[in-house]
Amino acid sequence: MARRLQAEIKQKAPFAGIEEEVYLNVLKTGDVLSQSVETLLRTSGLSLTQYNVLRILRGAGDAGLTCGETAQRMVTHDPDVTRLLDRLERRGLITRSRDARDRRVVTARITREGLRLIAALDKPLAALQRRLFRHMPHQELKKLSSLLEKVRAGME
Repeated sequence: MARRLQAEIKQKAPFAGIEEEVYLNVLKTGDVLSQSVETLLRTSGLSLTQYNVLRILRGAGDAGLTCGETAQRMVTHDPDVTRLLDRLERRGLITRSRDARDRRVVTARITREGLRLIAALDKPLAALQRRLFRHMPHQELKKLSSLLEKVRAGME
């Protein structure tokens, strides 16, 4: 398998160790998966991080979430969540309001338009995810998911 990755990234020298090989494999795979999803989302004018925020706010319901809470739930880190929320608000996909008791607290909520937009993406995105992993049996997918969680747990 190392030869396949080496060929993909056009690396002639062997990897320094299995850790380097695994690290590069995870990065390369994540990039390929992200590009597939980004291509689908582009039809709706959304980036992957914008979609992620809308998905998070849909899950939060009517209560919404603060900027900090939204940032904590994001799948990929974005250092400027405020600017990301600004863009979504300008498009009418979210609203933000200040807390009456503490004006420093700003809560974001998804709008009907935002709900409509991501609802229209639910089925195409699920179909894409099935296509991306169709060659792998269910048990292998469960094992892969478990192994990736184990990697992240070791970093905490």
